[in-house]
Amino acid sequence: MRYHFITIEGNIGAGKTSLAKMLANDFSGKLILEQFADNPFLPHFYKNPKQYAFPLELFFLAERYQQLNDEAASPDLFNSFVVTDYLFAKSHLFAGINLEEEEMKLFKRLATIMQSSLPDPELLVYLHSPVEKLIENISKRGRLYESDITAEYLQRIQNSYFEFFKTQHQLRIVVIDVSKIDFVNQKKDYERILEIINMQHSTGVKIITL
Repeated sequence: MRYHFITIEGNIGAGKTSLAKMLANDFSGKLILEQFADNPFLPHFYKNPKQYAFPLELFFLAERYQQLNDEAASPDLFNSFVVTDYLFAKSHLFAGINLEEEEMKLFKRLATIMQSSLPDPELLVYLHSPVEKLIENISKRGRLYESDITAEYLQRIQNSYFEFFKTQHQLRIVVIDVSKIDFVNQKKDYERILEIINMQHSTGVKIITL
C-alpha cells in the first residue's frame, strides 16, 4: 500500500466501514472504526433531533478525538498501515447541520482545539452514492434506529461534504462514485478501487466514476 494512513469517508450507507474493514484485512492494517453504536443519544436523535443533537455531537466529538489522539501518540503511525472509517472533521460537518447557532459556536471552539493535535490522513477516499441508493442500503442493513433517516437529511450531509472538500487544499481527496458497482461482493469492483487508492495522488480533489 502506497499510503500508510488512509481515511474512508462517505454518507450514511455509502459502504465506508465495509471498505475500511476489507483494506485492513487484506493489507494487515490497523483498523479504527467509529463507535457509533456506543453513542446512547443516537436512537433518540433520529426521533427528536432538536432535543438530542447537542449531546449526540459532543459524544461523537469526544469519542473521535480519543480514538485518533491515542493513535497519533503511537510512534509508528506512519510506519505501518492504518485505516479509519471517519475523518475527525466530520464532527464539524454534522454539527453544522444539526446544532443551533449558539450550540455551534461552543462546539466549533472545542473541535478546533482538538483538531490542532491530530494528524491528517495521507489519503482521504470519499465513497459517493446518490441519496436514493443510500436509502436502499440503509434499509437493507436493517438498523431500527436508522429507519427515521430522511432523504432530505442525507442530501444535506452530502452537500456539506462537498462544500468542505472545496476548502481542503492540503489534503489528497479522491471521490469515487460507487453507485453502479458492488465492491463488497464483486472482486473486480474491489480490485478497481484498490488500483485507484494505490495511485499517486496530488493534493486537491479528484473525482472518479466507476
